[in-house]
Amino acid sequence: MEIMQVAGSLVCTQRVPGLAHSNLRILRNVMGKLSVAVDPVGASPGNWVFTASGSAARFACGDPEVQTDLTIGGIIDFWEPDG
Repeated sequence: MEIMQVAGSLVCTQRVPGLAHSNLRILRNVMGKLSVAVDPVGASPGNWVFTASGSAARFACGDPEVQTDLTIGGIIDFWEPDG
């Protein structure tokens, strides 16, 4: 798991069937690297979230048929990043 911040939403009208109608979010890690994640919890820009990656990401989104390797597992209510 990794803590990341939601930088925004990603809209894709054309996608593979394995992504179904999943909400997608752009995430930034503490080093500034951007990633795209499936968002089953409804995170908003600016929210700090924790993520599941790899094969665990498919189960974290609630449907193991969704083709993802990064899923938001929850919204962090309080956290102060170091530095």
